[in-house]
Amino acid sequence: MSTVILLHNLTKRYGDFTAVQELSLEVARGELFGFLGPNGAGKTTTIGMMLGLLHPTSGRVEILGSPITPASTQVLTQVGALVGAPGFYPYLSGYENLRLLARLYALPRSRIDASLDQVGLSHSAARRPVKTYSTGMKQRLGLAAALLHRPQLLILDEPTSGLDPIGMTEIRNLLRQLADDGMTIFLSSHLLHEVEQICDRIGLLHHGRLVAQGSVSYLREKHGDLESFFLETIQPPSPPQP
Repeated sequence: MSTVILLHNLTKRYGDFTAVQELSLEVARGELFGFLGPNGAGKTTTIGMMLGLLHPTSGRVEILGSPITPASTQVLTQVGALVGAPGFYPYLSGYENLRLLARLYALPRSRIDASLDQVGLSHSAARRPVKTYSTGMKQRLGLAAALLHRPQLLILDEPTSGLDPIGMTEIRNLLRQLADDGMTIFLSSHLLHEVEQICDRIGLLHHGRLVAQGSVSYLREKHGDLESFFLETIQPPSPPQP
């Protein structure tokens, strides 16, 4: 399978602080890759470099075979992303916000309805001003915006934040279906159960370093579950009691 994401010795420093250090990994086409790590591990910084929002101190990023540099970001038109709280015009409806994006991509209005249906945002809700939306509804609208142009790669940072259990299940099922249909998905999450349910492989980032990676099935077989793997990997063993 062809490589969609290639990170090679990726490093980002802020003065004396190293947020990401010599990170190398590959994600293949059609793979649903889980990116794990405790708070402050460097996950969001890594995603920022993948999307061309941050410039690496050293190393390189390639997306769909093209390097991401300040002068070369055209390939990102094939990428959909939901990172942090989605930003929309609050006094416009969800539908009107998506219509503005559709005009930028020169997409037909049918794509708006299709994206809303995909994420389970009702058409009556889509006609309401975004300022009236709950956090979960804004997440759904953000995911609809990321899917609007049918990207080859979807990069998500905590996409189920603010959703109730039913909504979380619906979004998990959608992501698994998209991957099964050939879309590549890079999912950053701290919800181990969520990642264990839907991801093919995972990478674990700790203090800016990739400390482990492997298929979910192998890690589950070796450790019992991802929570045990996560804790065993990032927590040093307790000293023996006297």
